[in-house]
Amino acid sequence: MITIITRGQIQGGGRGVGNAGRPGRSTQRLTSCCAQPTGGNKQFYTLRDPYRGEPLDTSGRALFSPARSGVCQRAVLVSAPSQAAGRLGCRLAGPPRDLLRGPPPPPRPGPAPVTSLRPPLVRAFDSFAFADWLAQVFNSKTAELLSHHQVEIKQEFPREGWVEQDPKEILHSVYECIEKTCEKLGQLNIDISNIKAIGVSNQRETTVVWDKITGEPLYNAVAAPVSPGPSVPVAVVPSGSSVPAAGTSSVWLDLRTQSTVESLSKRIPGNNNFVKSKTGLPLSTYFSAVKLRWLLDNVRKVQKAVEEKRALFGTIDSWLIWSLTGGVNGGVHCTDVTNASRTMLFNIHSLEWDKQLCEFFGIPMEILPNVRSSSEIYGLMKAGALEGVPISGCLGDQSAALVGQMCFQIGQAKNTYGTGCFLLCNTGHKCVFSDHGLLTTVAYKLGRDKPVYYALEGSVAIAGAVIRWLRDNLGIIKTSEEIEKLAKEVGTSYGCYFVPAFSGLYAPYWEPSARGIICGLTQFTNKCHIAFAALEAVCFQTREILDAMNRDCGIPLSHLQVDGGMTSNKILMQLQADILYIPVVKPSMPETTALGAAMAAGAAEGVGVWSLEPEDLSAVTMERFEPQINAEESEIRYSTWKKAVMKSMGWVTTQSPESIP
Repeated sequence: MITIITRGQIQGGGRGVGNAGRPGRSTQRLTSCCAQPTGGNKQFYTLRDPYRGEPLDTSGRALFSPARSGVCQRAVLVSAPSQAAGRLGCRLAGPPRDLLRGPPPPPRPGPAPVTSLRPPLVRAFDSFAFADWLAQVFNSKTAELLSHHQVEIKQEFPREGWVEQDPKEILHSVYECIEKTCEKLGQLNIDISNIKAIGVSNQRETTVVWDKITGEPLYNAVAAPVSPGPSVPVAVVPSGSSVPAAGTSSVWLDLRTQSTVESLSKRIPGNNNFVKSKTGLPLSTYFSAVKLRWLLDNVRKVQKAVEEKRALFGTIDSWLIWSLTGGVNGGVHCTDVTNASRTMLFNIHSLEWDKQLCEFFGIPMEILPNVRSSSEIYGLMKAGALEGVPISGCLGDQSAALVGQMCFQIGQAKNTYGTGCFLLCNTGHKCVFSDHGLLTTVAYKLGRDKPVYYALEGSVAIAGAVIRWLRDNLGIIKTSEEIEKLAKEVGTSYGCYFVPAFSGLYAPYWEPSARGIICGLTQFTNKCHIAFAALEAVCFQTREILDAMNRDCGIPLSHLQVDGGMTSNKILMQLQADILYIPVVKPSMPETTALGAAMAAGAAEGVGVWSLEPEDLSAVTMERFEPQINAEESEIRYSTWKKAVMKSMGWVTTQSPESIP
């Protein structure tokens, strides 16, 4: 994703969003709705069944009184009171703030708006599903999304279990997103000279090797998925689209390196897993080092370029920054700490490429990019509508979402729902190593002289991708939006459980031999029950990660902040609250990956149009989903799911692939 930042004043407004429910009535399933001001200090809410969307009574309204701190006898305010807002890392905006705390203070002078391009976009370019690039433009003062443009990217499947994309097509899509976003800014009478910075967000593990003499990729991009208009500042970010609701398949699901992993694992002493202790990562097909090792072993063009010292390696951010800053004519070969931390070649303690790791994987260190912070000027755009604009922000997609959710405090966590799910918890300056299958990773480093922050991470391989599978493979829906309609018709899976382990199980199991199963079928089961079970599967997988995170951190989360395209599905969000049995909190602008890239770019030294000081952070309207079933029912459903997971394991063996010319 690429984020563009502009300078100017664009005022953004917002409405409060409320969640209505009846305290003490766990069997009454209620969902959130927009809070419409009706005058004075009163607020009304429509009560609806979260699964069917129908009003629960003919009056359809519940009176809210601010005197009861956000709760009245018939309604619960969706936007948390100010104390809770502090814990969420944001301030309330719109009517709920007015009701609870009086009128908002006059706007303070502050940084200009930012534009981001999402998968690709801010418009940051964002690569969640790695099927599209999207550009988005944000106002740096209000964090309001002003415009966007999205380009679909072709995916290639040369063999079963292989997923690739053309790096040149990715680059061309970024240029297209930038050009179209700038055109839309012009239509809004915003001068593109206001664009002050560009930020990049990308799928972290996707691997590219190219020739530094010719600028040509030596092979397609291998293995890992991703997650505009005028503004003051504008952020443009390249990325693959989250189209999370559609669940696009992703390069991160590429399984060609399984035999490489098995061979390497035999060389790690059982009592000294130096790979995990230095990187925070398990030896897995997921990360860049084994993909790069596969390219060196199997692609002759890569082998020859390395021998002749013409090869450069990088994740998608490195390829884009090098290309956008000049390519063969002095392009900057760099990455940031968040992307470097996902290669399995980077020591997360010293924040440097590790010689022992490079020797273990057989990777020549001279092909690796320079490692920089996530927020600094890397170089200037050398071509296109934004020639001369600095590229000053770079974050892996999940770190960008953590920043976009403003999870700057220890213990704050977010879950991004895209092709997969990624749950990150900020652990501060301390590396916390998991005993329950989670990863330790770099969260962000927002400046050359700023401290590094770490996170615990759990990833679900298949989330939105299961919706696309139902659409493209089974044909039970024609569009991704239909999944909500089907699930709403039945309101239950009727005992059907779906484990979508299409490419194995990720955290907390890390079991590559698993494959997908649907179990608990009866003659009564129909496509609506399967659709409901697919949504439940996303929520159950998130519960497994959250449980592991709670055990590792020792302090259970009191709520979960969420983002990503799938969060527009209200049934999914209500199911998630029910299965976790804690509130789920969603910002009004769910695509926070682009926002995070925009914030990093705008805050860079030498740009300075976006302040990350707590008192300057933009207000965010939140929607809150409360659990609406009892704890016992939640536990029964979860334990049955775990039985189904056990039955999905041990299905496949691996074969070594043939070499490629």
